[in-house]
Amino acid sequence: MGRWCGVRRRTGAGGARPPASGRPAGASAVRPWATAAVRLAAVAVLLATTASLPGGTALAAGAAGGAEGYAFADGAARVEGASDTAGAALLQPGATYRSSLARNDTLYYRLELDADSDTYVSVTAVPGSEGEVTAVDGVRVAVRDADGASCSLGSATFGAAHSPRPVTAWGMREIEPGASRCQDAGTYYVAVERVRPEDSPPDDWDLELTTATEPRPRRAGPTEPPGTWDSASPEPLAGQPERRAGGSGFARATAVGQGVWQSDIRPGQTLYYKVPVDWGRQVYASAELGGSDDASGYATGALRLGLHNPVRGEVDDAAKGYTGRPAAVGLAALPPVAYPNRYASSRQVGALRFAGDYYLVVHLAAQVADDFGDGPFGLTLRVRLRGTAEAGPGYTGEPRPKGVFELSAADRSAVPENGATRDGDAAMRAVAVGGIGAGSLLVAGLAVWTVTARRRAA
Repeated sequence: MGRWCGVRRRTGAGGARPPASGRPAGASAVRPWATAAVRLAAVAVLLATTASLPGGTALAAGAAGGAEGYAFADGAARVEGASDTAGAALLQPGATYRSSLARNDTLYYRLELDADSDTYVSVTAVPGSEGEVTAVDGVRVAVRDADGASCSLGSATFGAAHSPRPVTAWGMREIEPGASRCQDAGTYYVAVERVRPEDSPPDDWDLELTTATEPRPRRAGPTEPPGTWDSASPEPLAGQPERRAGGSGFARATAVGQGVWQSDIRPGQTLYYKVPVDWGRQVYASAELGGSDDASGYATGALRLGLHNPVRGEVDDAAKGYTGRPAAVGLAALPPVAYPNRYASSRQVGALRFAGDYYLVVHLAAQVADDFGDGPFGLTLRVRLRGTAEAGPGYTGEPRPKGVFELSAADRSAVPENGATRDGDAAMRAVAVGGIGAGSLLVAGLAVWTVTARRRAA
């Protein structure tokens, strides 16, 4: 068996107005309510439409606590980590949770697993923006069986930029023939701690935890990773950039396909995009930061680009220093998404083990502001997809969350296989129609309510 990145591989209302003179009292009692209903309906349309637009509108960003804040998943249940396994709270497969981690704590959470499915756990740690962090500071995630034997161990650190940002580590329990550890059904535990507490800020960190299960494939396939693939880095995608603001968390990631996308980014900010990647396809991405009027200074590892798989496990990352001149950073050439990739010893290859939404995460180091100001700085993201979509392994059961390892028809239409960029305007129209449709339902409901109120008043 091989190990990579510490994770074990198979070898991760207001009051009514007074009646106006000359108006019947009954009418004055109803019309203000009807007016309020119309106003509420208009607000509903606006909210439904804007909340559906990719990338986080002003309303979505405000709800997330500001442009630089991390947007946690809506409806995520609050769970307290225990100081030992005896009091560990249960994490349900396919669910998302919120928690917090103190500087010197090791927190435990519980999993109840079967003997057939692979299980993945991700932990995103969100430090405060004021504390100083070191390159080796970060979060560590371990999955263990009821006897304390290790199933996996993974970590994520802040890196050379020393810039506070959300960092995500993942762990797993894999079922593999012939293995003797972590193969049985029963109770398992997830342990979460900071990598180096002595180097970590004193404040508590917020956590977002997700769990996912992957059933066995219907038919047996190769147990060796693909032998050959096109490993040449493609030319960066050219074309007219399209404006697409990044989201502020995994749950708010902006959907993009192949194309050239532009946004603004400020020092200390992290932007999230998601790219549907089917079985058999390769994804390549690069990020470019615009120049500054003051080209004197240097920020180490200032521009960082990371790629995460559908269960938020990191596939690859790259960083580039910034001198005030335009800077670009690109991911390594990666193999096509394939089920047998999990048998590879390479960290990058092993993480490309299933289809679904892959996440591009862009961070601009807070230290950039010291020499080059608060920005915003222009950001260009170039995304290229190669290869032809293939059939997946076909699972014996339903993954949780449902659909996490597959693409919908809408996903496939947004990411054509002929190498052309997607029709961004058409995609935006489809999203807008969906939002307006939801708003229309609210309008209809409020209209019925208003008519009923008028009849009762009469």
